[in-house]
Amino acid sequence: MAAGSEVPLSEVKFLTVAEVASVMRVSKMTVYRLVHSGHLPAIRVGRSFRVPEQAVHAYLRESFVGVESA
Repeated sequence: MAAGSEVPLSEVKFLTVAEVASVMRVSKMTVYRLVHSGHLPAIRVGRSFRVPEQAVHAYLRESFVGVESA
């Protein structure tokens, strides 16, 4: 995201690890692994993590594997 196109924090929707797991249809442990490995950005709030919703969508877009017919 370019510096000029950043969304104000007041407009960013943050998701819990459980919500991210539900959207991605994976376990919460998988989300924690993605966060700790740096593949999915998150902020720490106390002992919990919050993930920007747009980061989840960006991760899924970048991870998409297309199937080409031969």
